[in-house]
Amino acid sequence: MAEVADKRIPVTKDVWEGLSDLKRPGETFAHLLEEMIENEKKARLFRDLDEIEENDE
Repeated sequence: MAEVADKRIPVTKDVWEGLSDLKRPGETFAHLLEEMIENEKKARLFRDLDEIEENDE
């Protein structure tokens, strides 16, 4: 099991509701956020590769 950091991230009610809507039953917010981070990293990589290809760099 991963080490748990005792940190709080203040979010608006709308953000909290959005995260809650994305979370699957039984899934932790930590797992949801881990997935979101990985997805964003992949999306940024693909955008960077597309930009490099477009600029022929």
